[in-house]
Amino acid sequence: MISIAMTPSSEVALELAARLKTRRLARKLTQEGLSKRSGVPLGTLKKFERTGAISLQSFIRLLVALKEEAALEDLLKERDFKTLDQVLSEPKTPKRGRIT
Repeated sequence: MISIAMTPSSEVALELAARLKTRRLARKLTQEGLSKRSGVPLGTLKKFERTGAISLQSFIRLLVALKEEAALEDLLKERDFKTLDQVLSEPKTPKRGRIT
């Protein structure tokens, strides 16, 4: 598991690509098979698994084709805190300032 807060976005993208590839292989799907199921061009899928580069729309289509859309459900979801203790126990993300 990687810590996203301290990891360059290129490494996060490679990690997501590796995880998607692992799920694809667990389902015994070839790149061609996933490409056909998702409608994502084969070249795009190959490039993603190699470099981590892909459009958000294509990434979503791949997740849906792998029946992993539930992984998207918690992204950017509003957090429902019930007590002040829950708010205070939430991990803080480092502030990122503008580099001048």
